[in-house]
Order: sequence, then structure tokens, then C-alpha cells
Amino acid sequence: MFRSTKILAVFGAAFMLPLLATVADPQSVLSTAAVAAEEKKQPKYKDVKTRQRQSVGAKCAKALEKVQVVLEEEQWVESLAMLTNIETNPKTCASDYEQTQIWKFQGYVHYSLEDFGSAIGAYRRVINGAGTPPELRLDTRYTLAQLFTVEERYAEAAKELEIYMQESTIVGADAKVLLAQIYYQLERKADSLRMLEEAITDVESKGILPKEGWWSLQRVLYYEKGDYKRVVSILEKLIKHYPKWTYWKQVGGMYGELERESDRLVATEVVYLNDQLDKESQVMSMAYMYLGAEVPYRAARIIEKGMKDKIIERNAKNLEILGTAWYQSKDLVKALKALESASKYSDTGNLQSRLAGIYLDLGRDKEAYRAATKAAKKGGVKRPEANYLVMGNALINLHCYKDAISAFQKSLKAAKDKKSKRYPTQWIKYADAEGTRLGKLRDVGATVPGCSKK
Repeated sequence: MFRSTKILAVFGAAFMLPLLATVADPQSVLSTAAVAAEEKKQPKYKDVKTRQRQSVGAKCAKALEKVQVVLEEEQWVESLAMLTNIETNPKTCASDYEQTQIWKFQGYVHYSLEDFGSAIGAYRRVINGAGTPPELRLDTRYTLAQLFTVEERYAEAAKELEIYMQESTIVGADAKVLLAQIYYQLERKADSLRMLEEAITDVESKGILPKEGWWSLQRVLYYEKGDYKRVVSILEKLIKHYPKWTYWKQVGGMYGELERESDRLVATEVVYLNDQLDKESQVMSMAYMYLGAEVPYRAARIIEKGMKDKIIERNAKNLEILGTAWYQSKDLVKALKALESASKYSDTGNLQSRLAGIYLDLGRDKEAYRAATKAAKKGGVKRPEANYLVMGNALINLHCYKDAISAFQKSLKAAKDKKSKRYPTQWIKYADAEGTRLGKLRDVGATVPGCSKK
């Protein structure tokens, strides 16, 4: 019914108040037409004293009753024409007070037709009318503030609502929240937060649960201030009283901002177990969290399920991460399977180097040598010295000692620090000694294994 507003764009539907719930209802005019005096009661408005209530005359009341019948049938155009006729006939509704009632009707009809500009004009006439009672003028200001908000005329909305709140004896929480929303649109963030917290405190002091949209707006304001602890506190309330998966996701993210990684993992796991992570980035992020928490087996199972459910793409990068998870879980067979699958999509030097290491651990020395050689040729290996170490070890196992020494020398050359240089230096000594020993045995006729890298 309402036009799309910036409030909806910024906050979403959850933040919107029922903006026009208090649009002046013309039915109240007819119900009081015959009342001549107001009952004694405690004044609602600051400037109201006990006084004679103005009333609608019989002729005007009869005319407005006919309009009311048409209104109840929602024949808006016809009712508007009837009101125009009444207004132009000075004998039907002649007094200032009666004219005010016509404008009140007109405002309601224009609002029902979604002609908010004309509705604003009609309600302005009510406010400025000589016969308008103070209480009606004040209530109409609230209605006008709501209409200005719908029209995105926020400065005017704020002005009307501020007058309303200044003149009212009692200001409800809904009015404060509406003004908070308006202030937000006017970039008056501090005023918005102050007004919103007044409203929340008011209802909580009465044992009433604040509305979901109030906390949601409060969360946005504290987030923009960078007060993440308060954001988390508000999100935890929303989860408790208005449970939605989006709040679980958001609180998980905020736990991450506060480096509460265990809480972040728990919150994300709750969402995951309820099948609420349906994007690759979300599921992979959770897998990374488990890798960071040193629970690689869980990370691997999450990635595998994601691929099975076709949420995670079977590409080189994702398969390599899966291989990493299985490798850290000490399941070398599954790690190898994942990395071999990754090599079908991308055969980089670094990927081949990782395959070489696993082949070596599994005793598949020829494949380890070939993968390490392929990695060296392709280049782009993150740790070339480690790749040459794997190559050299595979060659030693294949009894290719001269080739192994050559590989270790390349490792030594690629090493960048003393620690990295220590291992190839030791292996060079071992390969040289073992090759010499077996060579001497071969020279005296002993049967010793030869190089079998091919």
C-alpha cells in the first residue's frame, strides 16, 4: 500500500512501524455529534482545561453520516465528491469546527487513495483551522509526521513530531521510535539512538517486550558506532525473543569481530546443522573455522558434504583445501584422492609438489619422484627447497644416489635460512656415503639394487 521508502531500503520491513495506524478516523466525529459537554477526567494534554466541547450540528452530522456510509463501502472517489459538495455549501457545515471535520474526512479519503500529498494538505488545514480543538490538532500533527515520513520528507516529519512530543503530556514509545527512525534518515545518529533507547527503556520498565524492529534499529546504530559488544548483546536478545537464522548468522560474524572464535564456531555450527548455510562461501568459511580450530576432520567432512550437495564447486582450489583437511587428519589416502582430483582441474607446480609429498609418505616413490620433477618444471612452488628434498628422498628409496645428491644440492641452493640448509646438507652426506658403500659392494661382485626411477 505504501510507497517504497528509504526506511525500507535501509532497515528492511522489520524496522517499519505501522506508520499510518493513527490516521484520523472520521467515525469519531459522528459518535460525538450530540455530545455537548466533556466528562470530567484528568487532562491528556498540557494546555487543556475543562471546557465546553464543540459539537457538529444536526444538519452537518446528517450530511457526514451519508458520507460515512459510502466510506464504509470504500467508494473513495464518490465520498470525496460528496465532501467537496458539503464544503462548498456554507449552509451545511457552517461553523469552524464543522469545517475541521470535513478536512479530517478529506485527509482520510486522500490517504486511502494513496494520494499522500493531498492528505498532507487536508491535515495541514485541520492543524491550522480556527475551529480545531487542541487535542485534535496535536493528534493530527502525529498523523502528519507519519505521512511526511512516507513521503520521505524527513525534516518536516521531524518538526511535526517534535512539536507533538513537546506539547503532549504523555509520549508513547511508538512515537519515540518513529522519531528515532526519522533522525536516522536525517543522519542525526546520536539523537536517533537516544530516542530509541528511551523507548526501549520505557517498555522494559513496564515488563513489556520491545518490538523486534526497535532492537534491529538499535543494532544498526551501535554497529555504525563500532560498539560491537553492544551489537552482540542486542543480537543475543533478538535470538532469544525473535529467533531467526539471520540473527544467528549475524551474531556469528560479530563474535568473529570480537575474536571470540569458539563462540563464532558454535553459532555457525547451529546454523549449519539446521541447513541454513546454502552458499559456497558460507560453508567454506565454516570449514576454514574448523581448520583454524585444529579440527581438520570436521572441516573435511563439511567440504565433502558441500560438494555432494552441490553447494561447493569441485574446482582445484576447493579440492586442494579438502586434501589439506584430510592430510591434517592423517588420512593420507583421502588426501591423495582429493589432490589428484584437484590436479585434473589445475596442474600447478605447487599442487604437484604436495602430491609428491603424499606419494612419498605412502611409499609410492616413483610417483613421488615424477610429481616432484613435474612441480620443479612448472615452477610456482611455495617451498622449492622442500620439493627437492622430497625428490631426493624418493630417489634414495629408488637407489638413485647420484640423482638424489643433485636434487639435494638444488634444495640447498633454494634454501633461505640455516635451518632449511641443514636438512639437504645432511642428506647429501648420507646419499654420498650410501652410494659409495653400495658401489664398493657391487665392485666385489655383490648383488645390490640399482637405480629404478624409470
